[in-house]
Amino acid sequence: MLGASGPLAPSPGGAAAVLQVAGKKDHTGLLSLDESELEEQFVKGHRPGSGVGGCLATNKTSNCVVLKHMPSGLVAKCHPMRSVDHNRKLARKILREKVDVFHNGEDSPVCREKREAEKKKRERKKTAKETLEKKKLVKELRESSQSSIVEKTADSY
Repeated sequence: MLGASGPLAPSPGGAAAVLQVAGKKDHTGLLSLDESELEEQFVKGHRPGSGVGGCLATNKTSNCVVLKHMPSGLVAKCHPMRSVDHNRKLARKILREKVDVFHNGEDSPVCREKREAEKKKRERKKTAKETLEKKKLVKELRESSQSSIVEKTADSY
């Protein structure tokens, strides 16, 4: 079973970690889902801390959509909103991305997007590290020049 936040079932090609990004962005080149291959259930949602911060009805209404793609066995569970219609659309979008990753593996747009995001993150981290090193060097130079000025002025007295 797959949750909206992460995989609970095996998938080919090591694409299991990529399923975590499903539902984040619109991908137009994904495989389409056939409604006859889908099994849809409406269950009561559960969130930690329900009843706090306006989530009073989360545990009482059946607005959580569990959508299963029968041929692959992939499941998307979705209930970020109280609207069942909105959750149904979002669950289909998430499941569509998961099915695409399941079939296309690393060639899926979701996988490509994740690789690009990881590359950008590495680049930002590298830049931040270089900037920190430069700041440390400037600080050391400043401290050494100030200490040499203090020594010179102490020698002149």
